[in-house]
Amino acid sequence: MDLGTSGTATAVSTASLLSWIADDAEVRDHLLIREWMNIAAWAEANIVESPEGAATLTEGYLDTGVPIAGPGAPLVSEFRLMELIAVLGRSPDGGRSYVGQVIECAWRLPLLYAAVVDGRVAPWRAQRIADLTRSLPAEAAEFVDRHLDAAVGGVGWAQLERLVTEAILRFDPERAEAERQAANEHRHCNITDTDEHGGVHLEAYLDAADGHDLNQAISREAALRGQLGDTDSLDVRRAKAVGAIARRDLALDLLIADETTGEVIAQAPGRRVELNVHITDTALTGDNNVGRCEETRSPVQTAQVKEWLQVPGTTVIVRPVIDLADCIPVDSYEIPDRHQRRVRLRDHTCRFPNCPQQAVRCDLDHAKPHGEGGKTCPCNLVPLCRRHHRAKTHSQWRYLVIQPGHYLWTSPHGHHFHVGPAGTTILDGY
Repeated sequence: MDLGTSGTATAVSTASLLSWIADDAEVRDHLLIREWMNIAAWAEANIVESPEGAATLTEGYLDTGVPIAGPGAPLVSEFRLMELIAVLGRSPDGGRSYVGQVIECAWRLPLLYAAVVDGRVAPWRAQRIADLTRSLPAEAAEFVDRHLDAAVGGVGWAQLERLVTEAILRFDPERAEAERQAANEHRHCNITDTDEHGGVHLEAYLDAADGHDLNQAISREAALRGQLGDTDSLDVRRAKAVGAIARRDLALDLLIADETTGEVIAQAPGRRVELNVHITDTALTGDNNVGRCEETRSPVQTAQVKEWLQVPGTTVIVRPVIDLADCIPVDSYEIPDRHQRRVRLRDHTCRFPNCPQQAVRCDLDHAKPHGEGGKTCPCNLVPLCRRHHRAKTHSQWRYLVIQPGHYLWTSPHGHHFHVGPAGTTILDGY
């Protein structure tokens, strides 16, 4: 297909084209930021001081203040909003949503709005954040805004959703508990009728601890089958593992306890599961109702943690706080578990620019190759997902470790990026 660009492509280098594209993107972002500032100024000039839904006389006509952002944001003139949306060239629903996102940021997420105006956060990212915070109480929105400000560029969408969940747990615990109880009512496990190939589909929604138990049991069974010579793929072995686990349960000699004595002659084997839950000492005193589950990477109510701990046969292990600055190398190329844990807790995600892949799913790369004298030590280990590990190994992408947790990347055409706890920063042209 000829797009009319072949002459341009042959007349200039790829590096020049990349520079032009980057320049145009910067101009586009500046224009969008100016539009945001103008919309915020428009909103401030068109606030309707009346109860929500109540008509008020404005310049000789009855107008209504409409809420298009969360609690605490101003009501704006309904008719003037129609005019603004028309000037913006957007559909009524789309325009209302867009203006609401800007007002949500300007009034309820002021730190995020300032980051947009300063060019540190792309407007489209702020719009998606505004969609998540609109239903929050004012103090919960302020909590999200304050925590995002520390590292907004490095927060992925899953992390952001967890932050919003934590805000609900902290500032609207009644709503959080009601939503959790309502969600529990939707737990299910369905197996469809056998299809023409002799297979069925299993679909379920489980409690997090139950789901983790099941996944661990299936993984262990699948791994054991592989060790015993099963040459099927991992997915097939996992599917076969479900049947094996079910058949073992059917083979158990389970007896019902005697109603008079309560004696049980035989019972199912104990529960084996490992969940890493991080809590503070204030959770023990009831002053903090939020912990974090490492396996789900999400906030969790201490009430649910207590429910998990009360399951018969549960063992609790208290681990000391891990010192992420610990730097004790080993002689081998293989990376010990203690080093892997420190590196992944330090960096959280793949350290390639803007990659959100979880560090637990990444390779650990020796920044200075082991064959060239690089140490097997947390200070020389960097989590890279398989795709970006290949890019670093087989292309001209390169990085330097400025200090543990901070990396300077250079692209094949010489563009530079800083990747650190606050996310990715483009260093060229700013």
